[in-house]
Amino acid sequence: MSTPGVFSFTQQGWGQVLAKMKRALVYLDAACAESLHWGCGSTRLLDSVGGPECHLREFEPQAAGGGAKQPKAVFVLSCLLKGRTVETLRDIIRRSHFQYCVVVTAVSHAVHLTANHVPAAAAAELEGQQPVFEQLEEKLCEWMGNMNYTAEVLYVPLLLAPVAPHLALTPSFASLFPLLPQDVHLLNSARPDKRRLGSLADVDGPALTPELTLQIRCLVSGLSSLCEHLGVREECFAVGSLSRIIAADLANYAPAKNRRKTASGRASVVFVDRTLDLTGAVGHHGDNLVEKIISVLPQLPGHTNDVMVNMVELTALQTMEENPTLVAPGCLSQSNDTAGKALWEALLSAKHKEAVMEVRRHLVEAASRENLPIKMSMGKHSSVM
Repeated sequence: MSTPGVFSFTQQGWGQVLAKMKRALVYLDAACAESLHWGCGSTRLLDSVGGPECHLREFEPQAAGGGAKQPKAVFVLSCLLKGRTVETLRDIIRRSHFQYCVVVTAVSHAVHLTANHVPAAAAAELEGQQPVFEQLEEKLCEWMGNMNYTAEVLYVPLLLAPVAPHLALTPSFASLFPLLPQDVHLLNSARPDKRRLGSLADVDGPALTPELTLQIRCLVSGLSSLCEHLGVREECFAVGSLSRIIAADLANYAPAKNRRKTASGRASVVFVDRTLDLTGAVGHHGDNLVEKIISVLPQLPGHTNDVMVNMVELTALQTMEENPTLVAPGCLSQSNDTAGKALWEALLSAKHKEAVMEVRRHLVEAASRENLPIKMSMGKHSSVM
């Protein structure tokens, strides 16, 4: 997989979204917030929004609406525009003064057709059309109170949170877990006796629950969009029952079939059910310091990979009068500082001893630049006075 391609895939997607955000009130769900944080940083979003009357809010049922000075809203959502999500959209818009609403979903229109039980043959005839999105646009105008107001619904594949050049996470699929032997009993409870499954090896796509089937299709849609961006025709391999089902769904996904006909490059995609070696978000090749940091520091509310870094002790003198309880999330992966990115790579991929030595070197260099006295020792610790 092309490293620049993975980053550009995420940044290209956010570029489309940020272009819609000028002077808007922005609502993000947690998964999209993680993708933004790791993919391009919140500073770009705030720069794109601009305007003193515009704010960033979490997308949730109790979210505050927009006031009279906030006529435009952009909703960036990782999920299907269906059920509770649409109800939340309706409630926020009805208690606002919006005249222009943009709804961005990370789930393609093809998957929305599947979620609305449109047969595959009928969906094929709708190629190039987006009736589900068009119907929601009409609803948005209705909720805003004037059918002449402006509403847009668009698909942008905000699938990845690229933590490093060689590692990207999928926050919206944090709950997707491989099938276990006991899951066979749950699947059998909804099947007639003559069609009972004997083991995980017998489980196929049609045997899954509708909810899991739809979640897999959402993942497949995002992966297909990534392959389209990279210009590759993928060959899939699978290890494990759920991985086999995901690989088969990607192979049979209609938009992917059409894409593979014209793709110039080739790529191998390996799906693996990881149940014997349960690991954290970045523990993909053994323990590392980033994995330790994520496991120790408190997570941002609702997030699966972003953590909070308490900066109070470092900034108390400068911020005591303004904000004595400043808590800032930290991420070196989007730093403009080359040294900062190199340090993040060391924390993520180097052995423990090497990573600690790299951190120590950065501390010594920083102390020297600032003319801070530093006490050195031959042991494991040094301290800045």
